[in-house]
Amino acid sequence: MAKEKDVIHSRIWSEEPEADNPFAAARCFCAGYDVYGEVIHKASWIEYVYLMFRGERPESAQAKQFERLAIALANPGPRDHSVRAAMNGGVGGSTSAACLMAALGVGAGQFGGAHEVALAMYCWEQCAQDLAQWRECLQSPPSGALGEFWPDLEHAPGFDPYGQSCPTPVLQTLELLAAGKPSTRLRWLSEHREELEADADGPLAMTGVAAAALADLEFSIEQGEMVFLLLRLPGAAAHALEQRKFGWRRYPFFSDGLHLSNDPGPTTTAKTENEHETEA
Repeated sequence: MAKEKDVIHSRIWSEEPEADNPFAAARCFCAGYDVYGEVIHKASWIEYVYLMFRGERPESAQAKQFERLAIALANPGPRDHSVRAAMNGGVGGSTSAACLMAALGVGAGQFGGAHEVALAMYCWEQCAQDLAQWRECLQSPPSGALGEFWPDLEHAPGFDPYGQSCPTPVLQTLELLAAGKPSTRLRWLSEHREELEADADGPLAMTGVAAAALADLEFSIEQGEMVFLLLRLPGAAAHALEQRKFGWRRYPFFSDGLHLSNDPGPTTTAKTENEHETEA
């Protein structure tokens, strides 16, 4: 029998060992549900993710809302700094793990990153749906509220300090999610977006939509920050792999700065008819 100090404590996960191998699991349970005997047959990937984080099954409307948010966040595109970091790794020949770590590192911050989402969720926790409190929070951002090691926040969390107007994908995502359930915060955000943008001195960003959606889905601030990091990895991975195939000669940020004395010449094929170009 295992000693108390040898037992891993978890409210999320439990296992029953194989009779002939204590190091292999015969049955795995997530929040009490048999993962390989039940969940894998009946649940979607997004429902399983929700179960792991929240410890309970999502209702149908919650699962649908969470899936829509996941699609909206799955690929921020090459203009996003975290995706660009993964692309840099891919085109430079870094390992897959290094590319993803680069995306996580760059995408963890408080300018378009996961910590900005956490701070925006903190604002929801403090301000609820009180415009006066939101005005104070947006004009005096909550620096240091979630960790002293973070530098002072220089803009309102969830809003773009350099934007001129709210980007179309942000508006489309907000409109879709605000029409679904649960959407208490999302509906309020949609109704008061322009007032909040004036207080923030910048348009609503996708981080602001994500924060409201994650709070509506009852994720804690810590869970929301982690989920945001997770949901943005597919796009970073796909772009890193694509740039690895293209090679550095076709990457605008490397080719002009590298000069080879024994350059063997280009080896990549011409652009295919399905290939798209994004202006840097």
